[in-house]
Parts: sequence; C-alpha cells; structure tokens
Amino acid sequence: MTLAFRGVAPRLPAPLRGALESWVNLDGSFWRRLARWGSQGPEWFVRAAPPVIGLVACAVAPERRRAIADNLRRVRGRRGPMREATEVARTFVTYASCLAEVLGGDPGRRPASGALVRGELHLDDALALGHGVIIVTAHTAGWEVVGPLLARYRHIEVMIVEAAEQDLEATDIQDNARRTLGLRVVHVGEDPLSALPLVKHLRDGGVVALQVDRVPRGARAREVTMFGARAWVPEGPLRLAVMTGAPLLPVFVARTGHRRYEVTTSAAIRLERTATAEALDAAAQELAGRLERFVRAHPTQWFHFRSE
Repeated sequence: MTLAFRGVAPRLPAPLRGALESWVNLDGSFWRRLARWGSQGPEWFVRAAPPVIGLVACAVAPERRRAIADNLRRVRGRRGPMREATEVARTFVTYASCLAEVLGGDPGRRPASGALVRGELHLDDALALGHGVIIVTAHTAGWEVVGPLLARYRHIEVMIVEAAEQDLEATDIQDNARRTLGLRVVHVGEDPLSALPLVKHLRDGGVVALQVDRVPRGARAREVTMFGARAWVPEGPLRLAVMTGAPLLPVFVARTGHRRYEVTTSAAIRLERTATAEALDAAAQELAGRLERFVRAHPTQWFHFRSE
C-alpha cells in the first residue's frame, strides 16, 4: 500500500515526491534493499543492524505507526501512551529483524538456526491423508521459516502463494530470497487460471502456504468476527480445499530470539467437496479464531500494517 503525502508533498517536484513515497512505503523496494543490506556481514552486525532499521522505519511511517497502534488496541485494549509507543516500536523492530533473516541471501545461512515446533503430529496427520496440505498462516514473525524446515527435514516442496505487489523490484528481492531457501513462489491474481499450479501441486502431494489475515484486492471473502469486531477471511484457501480435498492446516510462527522461532501447528480443518455456504463460513470463523488466539499471545509479532 503506497502512502500518500498531504500538504507539502503535492508542491514537491515529481521525482522527489516519488522518492519520499518510496521512503515511507514499507512494502517498497527501498526497505527491502535496506533489510537485505542489514542481513549481510558478520553475525554481530546482522543482530544489530535490523533493529536500528526498524526504529527508523517506525519514525518515518506515521500512518503505519497508527495502524499498528490501532491493531494493538483491538488485541489488548488501550494502554498508557508510553506502553503503546514501546509496543509499536517493538513490532517494527521484530518486523525488520525477521525480514533481514529471510533476505540474507546465503543458502548456508537459514532464517532459523533453531525452531521449536509445537503440534507436529497435526502435520503428520494432514500429510497422511494423501491430498497435499494447505498451510494457512498470517503476516506474523518468521512465517517463512516453515517452508525451509519442511524442505530440510521432510523433503517436502513448499509453494508460497501471494498476491502480486505493485513494486516489481520489491517483489524480485523477496522472491529471489525465498527461492534461495528452496521455496517455490506463485503470484495469484484475479485470473482464475492463476490458481491451476496450486491445484496440481496439491494433487501431487505438495504443500501450499497462504496467508489469511489480508484479503487481496478483487478477491472474494467470508465475513468473520475477530477481536469482537467484523473482519474478513479470503475465500480462496477454502475453495482450494474444497476443490482438492487438501486439509487446511493452521500454522503460526513467533520469533523468540535471533534466528530462533516457535512454530505452532493446530489440528487440520477439513472441507468436503460438497461443502455448503454454512460450512465455508464455519471454517472461515475457525481460522479467524485460531489466528486471534495466536495474536493475543504475540500481539507485537503481527505485521498487519493496516487499520481495518
């Protein structure tokens, strides 16, 4: 999402205005390049640089700051100004650290040097069904470490699914880092045919990972309740489960230290090929409920830089 400047920006020359917009757009290539720079060098530097970058991003992105503060209030209720400011800053710092660990670009330097996996038997049960597995996750700390873990220890190819970004350079930086980690990346748009590789991958017994805490532009969604308010879950993962018979496996990740993560897996959600609208609504609400429980336990590790 590109942030629009008010007041001063319209009077600036177009090239300078574009540079400033890139500076505060956390989804843009500028911050990806900076995070990649912070991931290079000796380990002490990789530990120290990303938190500084995160604090700078927090300082120059007021709209994103407000969005994080709004979301923290949804999760925890209002806190004192100092407590809220600290938690907002912690969210930016964790985001920068996770991004740098993924963008390291060195096949020998994995994003996770240690990972505690909870509920691993749920993954075994889902894989045993023989229809592939749809991992449903969210924009949380280190969610991309799951793919390398599966590839390394289970020899399972993971396909990450995302909506195409507007900044092509930012997309290339992120996608190249994921490919270095052994992940396949597919960008799904409004074209129904763009989902065909996902169907084939699942039918071949593969794993597809999608995030369910944002609804891509133009995508259909199911209404749910989260944190006592209306919210929406994208319908795509549910329809993919109906089409292929693959179970939906909720997996959420929290960062516990430098290159250290905790992966929480819960029981799979299954949808019949004849699933009714009510069944889809129930599955969507179940996913929302499990995400809500995770976020309540790790509120500063939910990178939802939007106020909805």
